[in-house]
Amino acid sequence: MTTESSHTTAQSYGQRIRMQFFKSRRAKWSLRIVYVLLFIAVFADFIANEKPIYCQIEGIHYFPILHEYAENLGWTKKEKRFLRGEWQDYEYERVIFPPITYSPSSIDLYNKYKSPFEEQTIKASHFRHWLGTVDVGKDVAAGLVHGTRIAMMVGIIAMLIASIIGILMGALAGYFGDDGFELTRAKCWMGLFGILVGLLWGWWLPWNSILLAAEEEQFFIAFLKGIGILILSLILFFLLAKGLERSPFFSTKVSIPLDILVMRLIEVFNSVPTIFILLAIIAILEKSSIFHVMLVIGLLRWTRIARFIRSELLRIRSLGFIEASKAMGFSNVRILARHAIPNALTPVLITIAFGIAAAILLESALSFLGIGVGPDEMTWGKLLNYARMKTSAWWAAIFPGMAIFITVTVFNLIGDGLSDALDPNKHER
Repeated sequence: MTTESSHTTAQSYGQRIRMQFFKSRRAKWSLRIVYVLLFIAVFADFIANEKPIYCQIEGIHYFPILHEYAENLGWTKKEKRFLRGEWQDYEYERVIFPPITYSPSSIDLYNKYKSPFEEQTIKASHFRHWLGTVDVGKDVAAGLVHGTRIAMMVGIIAMLIASIIGILMGALAGYFGDDGFELTRAKCWMGLFGILVGLLWGWWLPWNSILLAAEEEQFFIAFLKGIGILILSLILFFLLAKGLERSPFFSTKVSIPLDILVMRLIEVFNSVPTIFILLAIIAILEKSSIFHVMLVIGLLRWTRIARFIRSELLRIRSLGFIEASKAMGFSNVRILARHAIPNALTPVLITIAFGIAAAILLESALSFLGIGVGPDEMTWGKLLNYARMKTSAWWAAIFPGMAIFITVTVFNLIGDGLSDALDPNKHER
């Protein structure tokens, strides 16, 4: 009976938040715009691409975009027929092109820096550059579409990394405080050695190979390998600590002030502007890519989430259900994972929404400066940079500028909507 009533209460609380959120027309329409942006990001290759979605040549049916996905996954090889020549030059029996018949890397030397309203040298109307071109004939509309994918990836992946770090650090600081976490002297010393060996073995020694891994797959494999080695090193040294705990000196428990350590670490990260740390780290990288930018933003933007989680857990840890869980003999790990953290996550959603907007804006600023963007990658900031190169190209400034403004605004409005929905005073009205 108690379980059913608590489930009903939790469900009704979630429903109240949802109803309160959708009462705001701005928040509701902002969420719909985000759905559209996510759709564009997922299906960018089918919206803007020089390859056809479907074509028939000499009675043979082809799906070039899907075939490219299979090539990237290593499932098939490139068709010899399409190794040379422009996609617009083939004689198709049937063909379905994407709405925008250019990819971000497509070059049209006949239409350099053409405005949307200017006469263009094209073979047919569906090959028109609807939002104009920049540089050596790169299509602005294609850049906007594929830039949406990069913007969404940077915002979501960076904040996912920041959320994992922030929730873990904030939960440890808020739940245990300065005197709630105890370890034996053996585990303290061996844990410290484990971290040093893990960092040396997993990060310091293979540092050059991590820097040179410009491709996202190689970089993430190297990054995950480093994390795995660090965790394995900690486990190994903790196992060795059990042998030392037979000694009375090493078996003595000492309190570790997690709250002070985490808060001092947050102050260190907040004392230096994120943009300076980003520029310094990316300057070290020999081959930077957009995935390096995601990782660095995620590693730097966890502090606000940690502070929110900490403040919530400082309040929650003294509530009745936490005390009851301790009295029933549940481990601290179980209490944190199943009871404390889930009840403290709700306000963090507001921070995540604002954080996604900030990450997108930061990435746009970096790509505007030409930092962290590969030569074949097109972002909104890179399009703005083309406008700086030629000030008369107003279309290269207005369209990506509007995309950045709209995206950042809708995520901020979603954050405002969540803030209002989670306000207890709103629920009482």
